[in-house]
Amino acid sequence: MTYPMNHTVTAREMMVSNLVTLQANMDALDAIDVLLKHKISGAPVVDENGRFVGVFSERSCIGFIVAVTYEQLPSNNLMAFVDQNPPTIDEETDLLTIAQTFLDASCRRLPVLGDGGRLVGQISRRDIMRAARSQLRNKESLKSGAGLYLSAVVALEDRPAW
Repeated sequence: MTYPMNHTVTAREMMVSNLVTLQANMDALDAIDVLLKHKISGAPVVDENGRFVGVFSERSCIGFIVAVTYEQLPSNNLMAFVDQNPPTIDEETDLLTIAQTFLDASCRRLPVLGDGGRLVGQISRRDIMRAARSQLRNKESLKSGAGLYLSAVVALEDRPAW
């Protein structure tokens, strides 16, 4: 998708809404099977009402494997290994804020939450790259600072010469 030069791109426009999700009451081994089957590095976890409760990632899987191996884990409860406090964004979060969130947090995906904490979508780092590249296609937008609105972050005299 190509965005107009002075358009502020939001999460709503970039997010993927057809997601592979995991249920909070799943067995951890079943969740690992889902990630492997779909060749994904992680998935949002939702409760029975579709409310976001966390992320189960490759890192979570490794934690599960270590716990099972070394600690003789008595339970395969998925929620014991879910990151229940990952960074999230809402549908109106702008492109530059999302990019900064990815820089500040060590995550591959950002869940997009709607009203009542309902999961409405997800944005990956690659989604940000696509949206930014679309806005930066026009060399004039780079010269003027339009598109990503870098002027809000860097004064004109401090910007690199293009």
